[in-house]
Amino acid sequence: MSNARLKVVLTRRLPDAVETRMRELFDAELNLKDIPFDRAALEAAVQRADVLVPTITDEIDAGLIAGAGDQLKMIANFGAGVDHIDIDAAVARQIIVTNTPGVLTEDTADLAMSLILAVSRRIVEGAQVVAEGRFEGWTPTWMCGRKLWGKRLGIVGMGRIGQALARRARAFGLQVHYHNRKPVSPRIEEELGATYWDDLDQMLSRMDVISLNCPATKDTHHLLSGRRLGLLQPQAILVNTARGELIDEAALAEAVARRALSGVGLDVYENEPAIHPGLIGRPNVVLLPHLGSATLEARQDMGDRVILNVMTFQNGHRPPDRVIPAML
Repeated sequence: MSNARLKVVLTRRLPDAVETRMRELFDAELNLKDIPFDRAALEAAVQRADVLVPTITDEIDAGLIAGAGDQLKMIANFGAGVDHIDIDAAVARQIIVTNTPGVLTEDTADLAMSLILAVSRRIVEGAQVVAEGRFEGWTPTWMCGRKLWGKRLGIVGMGRIGQALARRARAFGLQVHYHNRKPVSPRIEEELGATYWDDLDQMLSRMDVISLNCPATKDTHHLLSGRRLGLLQPQAILVNTARGELIDEAALAEAVARRALSGVGLDVYENEPAIHPGLIGRPNVVLLPHLGSATLEARQDMGDRVILNVMTFQNGHRPPDRVIPAML
């Protein structure tokens, strides 16, 4: 790259320290009003940016990439997931795509464990009772949830976040099971006391808790279909902190309505920010507003990874978090 400062366009407001550093290092164009870019704004951005810094809410599809100016050489995503970016189209235009892996692992695992606890022990429901002034004293048979110790947790996707969740789950006495494209190393299996299932259907039908921790791809779209939701035991709890598209949300709402499972905890949704109305207002369904990486530390670290990737590219080297199709 030349010594000229790169034109970096941010599609959303980022932490102040991240934006300040970007202004120091690059010709950074900030989104101070934090209004999501519509299609026209994205089309204009890829016509003027050397580097686009999008988030999960931006659809960077093949059409948008095809219409980008020749100066666009990099898409530095603020976030680990890149299912909103057409990687193949970017590679075809020789546009580098990067993400921010690793920095949100622990926070997302914390949230997944929080949802498991919240659903099993009816924490949100109980807090609402107190807030509404309906608590009239302790009763032996009232607001009883389900014990976690000794139960089986099935993790779908044993990457960084899945493994971090498994470590937390063991501290709560859960037996760890998992489904993945291939088994993790024997060392990790031994550390986590984890049992591998190559058949997802077989695992789903035997678990007390299911946690989705895999990426959204063509192969994982509606991974939990209506048929697979029907495999869950009536006492099972389902938690999703990965991507909403992994679950057929309409089928899940129907399963909740007929009490086909004990409870649900969701942080992501198939048509986000819209949520299937059949899931709203259910006492055994805990719904969060996509809080997986929502800690001050994680968002700062994500911004720092974006800066590192852009700086490395500007200095003529391969960015450390480059994403290629073979990785997906």
